[in-house]
Amino acid sequence: MECAIAGVAIHIHGRHDRIRSRRASPCYLRLVAISTPMSRIGMCAARTLRIIRIIKPQSAVETSMSNPFLNPVTTQTWANGRHIVRCVKVIQETWDVRTFCFMADQPIMFFFKPGQFVTLELEIEGQPIMRSYTISSSPSVPYSFSVTIKRVPGGRVSNWLHDTLHEGQELAVHGPVGLFNAIDFPSPKMLYLSGGVGITPVMSMARWFYDTNANVDMVFVHSARSPKDIIYHRELEHMASRIDNFSLHIICEKHGLGEPWSGYRGYLNQKLMELIAPDYLEREIFCCGPTPYMNAVKRLLETSGYDMSRYHEESFGATPAEVKADAVEHAEQAAEAAEVDVAELNEVEFVSSGKSIRVAPGETVHAAAAKAGLMIPKACGMGICGTCKVLKLGGEVEMEHNGGITDDDVADGYILSCCSVPKGDVRIEY
Repeated sequence: MECAIAGVAIHIHGRHDRIRSRRASPCYLRLVAISTPMSRIGMCAARTLRIIRIIKPQSAVETSMSNPFLNPVTTQTWANGRHIVRCVKVIQETWDVRTFCFMADQPIMFFFKPGQFVTLELEIEGQPIMRSYTISSSPSVPYSFSVTIKRVPGGRVSNWLHDTLHEGQELAVHGPVGLFNAIDFPSPKMLYLSGGVGITPVMSMARWFYDTNANVDMVFVHSARSPKDIIYHRELEHMASRIDNFSLHIICEKHGLGEPWSGYRGYLNQKLMELIAPDYLEREIFCCGPTPYMNAVKRLLETSGYDMSRYHEESFGATPAEVKADAVEHAEQAAEAAEVDVAELNEVEFVSSGKSIRVAPGETVHAAAAKAGLMIPKACGMGICGTCKVLKLGGEVEMEHNGGITDDDVADGYILSCCSVPKGDVRIEY
């Protein structure tokens, strides 16, 4: 069966989706898909996922003449923005980790780059809260997506999700976004290093290559506290037993009394790395885990002379204290700031709200909104999550983001308010 999608010929044979492109490297194609009753998905990797076009055959007559059993694909696809989804399943992965699966009421294909994340829009005790989580599922299962969340002692959001979020409940999500992904850094040999719940983005990558029968040599190294803390343990072992290009290695810091464990013990170090992946210097490395874990991995690699341009790590986490200020704090800081020449102030107008404010050079659009009494939602405050995206109607800003917005969004006039500094008077749709 052959379909022309996004200008690329995709051939689907039998139960397994074997993908062939008659032109262009997969890295330069948009993500596309065909869903058939006998297969989960056939997809081509993409550099950008904001717009996904499906080019229909030239005419219905030509289609019926060439193959009367083909129908055009009309399912909607999501793009970076706000979406209402419903929780359809909750899976207990370990004693303190759960996976929450989401779908839309109307069929939507959730395409994203494996490794990217979404931001959940929650209301806890009447207070709006935004929190970002990596998508743990693969885009090869397009009609739903999942996030895997560990219950953190004292963690307000993680405990609320574990105790409150149930099947049938609706919530809003923002995304998908993120520079940490397997599509933008293609390589025939990959090494995945993860610690604890940091396994989620690299699991999404591994699932993607596994499901699409990609010719990628994968070494998967996961560190856990004990055997009972190994997330996706059975699935990982199943994947390793099915294909010869997926090598699984699990390291447990310790094991409890009566817990059988015959695998590696202790911590990942130089000797263990050389034993597990002797050719690690030749591999593209993706790393995610607690900050001390990632710092230790970086030191190990730098000492070994590894080309750090091929090292990639998940970059979002707990919001730093310096970016947690709310609207009141912004106003107080502004009031206490030194006097600025009125001629140097920039006017920021929020058109829909009918409000405007003058701010000093160096202040962000988000700070201007706070001074004007407006609350633009945000989660990370570092230009990563994309939650604070707004449309700029006029004027110029200097935006230093960390992957939370696509080039297409920028071309359409969107900015991230948390990291955009006006270079003059600007007008914002908000």
